Amino acid sequence: MDGKFGKVLVVDDNEDVLLSIRLLLKKHVATVHTEKRPEVIPNLLRNEQYDVILLDMNFSRDVSSGQEGFYWLNHILELDPSAVVILITAYGGVELAVRAIKEGATDFVLKPFQNEKMLATVSAALKLRQTQTEAELHRWRQRQLSADIDQPFHEIIGVSSAMQKVFATIEKVAGTSANILILGESGTGKELVARALHRHSRRAGEVFISVDLGALSETLFESELFGHVKGAFTDAREDRAGRFEIASGGTIFLDEIGNLPLPLQAKLLTVIQTRQVTRLGSNRSRAIDIRLICASNMNINQMVLNNQFRQDLMYRINTVEIHLPSLRERLDDIPLLAEHFLRIYNKKYHKLSKRFAPVTLQRLQHYHWPGNVRELQNAIERALILSEADILQPQDFFFPEGDAQSQGLALENLNLDEVEKILVRKALDKHRGNISKAAGELGLTRASLYRRLEKYGL
Repeated sequence: MDGKFGKVLVVDDNEDVLLSIRLLLKKHVATVHTEKRPEVIPNLLRNEQYDVILLDMNFSRDVSSGQEGFYWLNHILELDPSAVVILITAYGGVELAVRAIKEGATDFVLKPFQNEKMLATVSAALKLRQTQTEAELHRWRQRQLSADIDQPFHEIIGVSSAMQKVFATIEKVAGTSANILILGESGTGKELVARALHRHSRRAGEVFISVDLGALSETLFESELFGHVKGAFTDAREDRAGRFEIASGGTIFLDEIGNLPLPLQAKLLTVIQTRQVTRLGSNRSRAIDIRLICASNMNINQMVLNNQFRQDLMYRINTVEIHLPSLRERLDDIPLLAEHFLRIYNKKYHKLSKRFAPVTLQRLQHYHWPGNVRELQNAIERALILSEADILQPQDFFFPEGDAQSQGLALENLNLDEVEKILVRKALDKHRGNISKAAGELGLTRASLYRRLEKYGL
């Protein structure tokens, strides 16, 4: 056995057996507890967590049948279904051993045991427990990650007709095995949609693996996605599973797939078609079972026409396309999103009294948000941190002067009221909400400007 690790419980009513096992194992195991009374097992398991339990099959009240051992085996597994139990018996025989394994034991040893056999059996059991613990930890971390992502801060929020169409599509396709391609500008929430698809799929209890292809260099692509074996390249010091293997059974999300060079597109296509991966440096293929979701902020269809993206790969990844609208296409959602982010950051920064002035929400709604929801979120966080007032005003937000869209509106819309409204808003933005300066710029008195603010709801 390599090194001292693990906690082992030995239960046997023979003190000589307990002593011999303890002396044998203490050189190799971090902790060895011994107990001669099986009736205290429940109390022990409530207070301690053991990696391996060595359990005698035949106690003094049941010398040869092993029934008492089976009783305590079942009781242990009721208390801890993942317990690793090794049965000890002098009367085992093949039939008793087979029954023990069927009822949940991991292995068995026969009395009188050989030291080498006992050590090998306990070593294998400890490694099994370690593997189970690591797998459970990974599942726990994934569940925790999913739970964190599912908090209100990360939900997809929207009441606009554009978002209702997205929600309807998610509802229709989430439960299928169809490959999904999510298209939309940066900052529109493509990964949130991918996670929503996963949470509402039949794979919701399995892993969700997200890969930013735009951040992977060509040299790391195969190693990261398909894995490698020891010695495959200079720094490959051990075998390593790639993201596709890790995601097997669950969902893999390939973000920014439009950034992949053509040679790497070909390698990805092979994996998607065959549902098999071959680790870098190996000839052995491994079957994978994944739900594939991809995303891009590029026009993939145009890239196909320009021979920048493989048409056969596009057909493979987009059984269903989901188009995410930009924030300027869902203006009705801006007040809802703004209030949502404000609640989050009020709580985060312990400034629970912060709120928006009505004119601020209106101004947020009329900015064109080139960075979409991500830009809105960052703007609100910055404003809340920097503002010393309880009410957030337009001047607490930075909107670039000479906003091209605002200028365009003034030229395109010749309704006098609308033109005046735009000019008033631009003056307020230019002077960061200073009424006196804005009124002076417009050639109005403060009272006249206030009347127009009220008239236009600014």
